[in-house]
Amino acid sequence: MTSVQGLAALDRPSASHEKRVTTALFAAGLTTFAAMYSTQSLLPSLSAAFDVPPAHAALAVSLTTGFLALAIIPAGVLSARIGRTKVMIGSAVLASALGLLLPLAPSLDLLLGLRAVQGIALAGVPAVAMAYLAEEVGAAGLGAAMGVYIAGTTIGGLAGRLIPSIALGVSSWRWAEVAVSVAAALCTVWFARTLPPSRGFAPRPGGFGTLLGDLGRQLRHRGLLSLFGLAFLLMGSFVSVYNYLGYRLTHRPFELPAALAGSVFVLYLAGTVASAYAGRLADRRGHHRILVASLSLMVLGALVTIPDHLGTVLIGILLFTTGFFGAHTVASAWVGTLAENRGAASSLYMFAYYLGSAVIGSGAGIAYAAGGWIGLVACVCALFGLAAILVSALAVAGRSAPTVAGTGRAEPGSAGTPP
Repeated sequence: MTSVQGLAALDRPSASHEKRVTTALFAAGLTTFAAMYSTQSLLPSLSAAFDVPPAHAALAVSLTTGFLALAIIPAGVLSARIGRTKVMIGSAVLASALGLLLPLAPSLDLLLGLRAVQGIALAGVPAVAMAYLAEEVGAAGLGAAMGVYIAGTTIGGLAGRLIPSIALGVSSWRWAEVAVSVAAALCTVWFARTLPPSRGFAPRPGGFGTLLGDLGRQLRHRGLLSLFGLAFLLMGSFVSVYNYLGYRLTHRPFELPAALAGSVFVLYLAGTVASAYAGRLADRRGHHRILVASLSLMVLGALVTIPDHLGTVLIGILLFTTGFFGAHTVASAWVGTLAENRGAASSLYMFAYYLGSAVIGSGAGIAYAAGGWIGLVACVCALFGLAAILVSALAVAGRSAPTVAGTGRAEPGSAGTPP
């Protein structure tokens, strides 16, 4: 082995370190998303308990993701100064502590206020996780590692919805929230004990001007800009469907009990499989092909849910969920591949992602109130029309982008996909 090869081998992250990183980020996905969506399956119960319409109750989800979006970039900046691991662990611990206070809220307004603060606390994990993975995991395995992290978010999202749904069958929404908050706290302990110190992190001190410069460079990158737009549309459409699915299933013509209606969230397991598989496929086949296939599956799934037949609704949600997590896995890994400043790029991606959840997730309530489920599906399909334009822009930019010799990466400012 030559000296250059020896140095390259030493620079590559060890297999044991990568395994610990991947396991810890899986746990991070569990605790973050269990806390983030702990109220989503409770929305019909909150409407009944506080006598408010669906769009008002949905703020228990939208405020969390909205304030999380606002805190994403500051959290990313903080991590660039003091370290990725400190920010992620602090974020998870604080969010878990706030979650344990939610069942004590005497009014909906106070509950919504706590959820908004919890959103700020949660920001540290999604703001940093993508950059941390990109720094600690070798490029050849980044797609697969990202898939494992996102698989953790799917199981966390499932637990955050399913645990309170089951608890509703025997108790009130308050005890349901206790159950899921305790589960999230236990996952936080697992995450904090497993997360290894950073090896690839280098502090980036700088002032406000440095921050604006870093963010501005990412926004001038055509490929990254399209991916940020996709994040906004993908998450917005996904949260919209799941926010109002419980209302559809608990009202006519289905009129399912709340606990049974909540069990539909078990379909999140499809996202777990899709995340890991889509990441590996993107590594081998290219990001663009897998992204188009995933978005097509989302459109098909949304249309299949229209008939008032429980079987077709469940099949449609299954397809929609599978497509969403496949698309999100590919898009987020693509950001890590294209970006020069991965921290700034991942912060902007997650900002757009959760802003879409807050803005579209709330706005879709207007479509649902006006046209029922068909109105909601029409709104979601309109979003996919915009997504198709962004995917086309990525394809055009990718075909015209030269690559840096020997790297397989597109030159800065392009949107090329590594082979």
